[in-house]
Amino acid sequence: MVSPTLIKALKCASAQRMVKLGDVMVAIGGGAMSRRAMGKQVEQLSELPAELTQARRFGKARSAQSTALLEDYVELIADLLASAGEARPTDIAHRLGVSHATTIKTISRLKREGMATARPYRGVFLTESGQALATRVRTRHRLVVDVLLALGVPVEAAEADAEGIEHYVSETTLKAFARFLRSQS
Repeated sequence: MVSPTLIKALKCASAQRMVKLGDVMVAIGGGAMSRRAMGKQVEQLSELPAELTQARRFGKARSAQSTALLEDYVELIADLLASAGEARPTDIAHRLGVSHATTIKTISRLKREGMATARPYRGVFLTESGQALATRVRTRHRLVVDVLLALGVPVEAAEADAEGIEHYVSETTLKAFARFLRSQS
């Protein structure tokens, strides 16, 4: 059975494809669901949850949104350090498609939070906690991509969608993703 939380969390093209996959949908966590059963479950989602439940969900989304930026930065910095040996603010800005000023501001935030160090005219380096976060984010990203690929999403779409989904998926859902992938092996 597909979790209502999962369907709501996946507000992207992949979620729409997942709901519309043929006559039978393989659900995360085992089992299969017909289109008719899926439709009924989606209809049930239209009912408003209790106020506190909804407030908790929105609060979780806002929290994930504020950390998503930092997670993207540490993941990219780690990748640049591994591939090029350095992570220059200019390279970070170009790869993220943001301005140099935005990159400098975010690097300052990473430094304040103890995740990165930087020296004038040198690159950015991750601290132990920054490297640990980058490793967790990269692992989570790969897991989400692998699930999307297992569902038949094309590689480029899976990579692009995972960039958004990875920041909003709960640990419970990640464990279900891992179980799903193990069951496919």
